[in-house]
Amino acid sequence: MNQMKTLDQEEKEILDAYESGKLRRVPEAKKEIARHKRYAAATFKKDARINIRISSKDLKELQKLALSEGLPYQTLISSVLHKFAERRLTTRSSRRSSLRSARR
Repeated sequence: MNQMKTLDQEEKEILDAYESGKLRRVPEAKKEIARHKRYAAATFKKDARINIRISSKDLKELQKLALSEGLPYQTLISSVLHKFAERRLTTRSSRRSSLRSARR
């Protein structure tokens, strides 16, 4: 019985590349996998607690958004804070500042 789901476009491209021999194994794959596991563990290590106050309206909106994404709202908030701390999520004013700098 084939229980394979329908592939999306990206999955089809990966499968095609694999079947055509375009994909190659990374040299020392076991070491690379171990290295990336260490990175992931360090990235997701949650060793500090914070307590913040936000409006109940904002909390409800975050909870709705988290529900639509299929994850706990605390995880969503943590993810947003992490992205902001890593400079992968910016404020509008910092984007405007960057645009002004780029135009000069």
